[in-house]
Amino acid sequence: MKPSPLRLIKATQNLLSHENPLGLPKTGSIPKFQRGLPTKRPIRNVSHVIAISSAKGGVGKSTIAANLALAFSQLGYKTGILDTDLFGPSIPTLFNLAGPDHSPHLTPNNQLVPLTNYAVKTMSMGYLVGEDAPLVWRGPMLLKAVQQLLHEVDWTSGSGGSSSSSAGGLDVLVLDLPPGTGDIQLSITQQVELAGAVIVTTPHTLAIKDAIKGVNMFKKVGVPLLGVVNNMSTFNCPCCGTETEVFGSSAQVKRVCEEHEMDYLGDVPLHGRIGEDGSLGRPTVVSEPESERAEVFRGIARVVGGRIGLIKHDG
Repeated sequence: MKPSPLRLIKATQNLLSHENPLGLPKTGSIPKFQRGLPTKRPIRNVSHVIAISSAKGGVGKSTIAANLALAFSQLGYKTGILDTDLFGPSIPTLFNLAGPDHSPHLTPNNQLVPLTNYAVKTMSMGYLVGEDAPLVWRGPMLLKAVQQLLHEVDWTSGSGGSSSSSAGGLDVLVLDLPPGTGDIQLSITQQVELAGAVIVTTPHTLAIKDAIKGVNMFKKVGVPLLGVVNNMSTFNCPCCGTETEVFGSSAQVKRVCEEHEMDYLGDVPLHGRIGEDGSLGRPTVVSEPESERAEVFRGIARVVGGRIGLIKHDG
């Protein structure tokens, strides 16, 4: 019996090579392993690619990335999101696509087919190995896996979820980057033509320090900086209405934007529903589309879309 392609890799059962860590069939269009720096090229059938980065874990970067992707979709763009955090994938949970029933299959040309929900196409290592399985890989396999995720996904196709985006390629692909400024981030900036990067931080001093490292990394590799999102900026008490800057003053974030000549894209409040809805697989833009919080994400998407040259669809 021909093995099912639904489970493409199982790290505990297969000894996968550096050449093909995702276990895709070798008769397809998988690019040969390259020595030296890879060639920077566009992602097929994707018009604009933006990276969402924090350089620090725990500041809500994946939640921001998911809501921005959903906001782009609500604004009329054909949208996808690619989870490049190989060690801690979050997109399956955020898009309610976690579990063994949600595994991508292959096109006849041996390309991964993204999973779709809320009209957004998604791809994540979490679909391939499971969100709870540890990824015990060394650098060469990680970098090759990133290359395959970037260039071996067919964004013209899609399956699964409660609704499907229209056929054809994407107007915008959101990359949810892992924390840090290491091999994976550099590999992405070297392999893909990025329209720009959005930096996510909180007002906390330690988060800002790491965010600046991310800013400087993108400057060194020549990726345009689209601006900064100040996450968990303020907490509004539901009992007394008092507004408190729990993690520090937002003035620090604005000062960094001025020093590095970046746009201050907006404040996302510290609100229990944002985290709770995300953990339930229905991010704010989907679960509370009429809320002020959802409008914050759409406002950020409008600014970022304008910066990268997206054209609003008629109708």
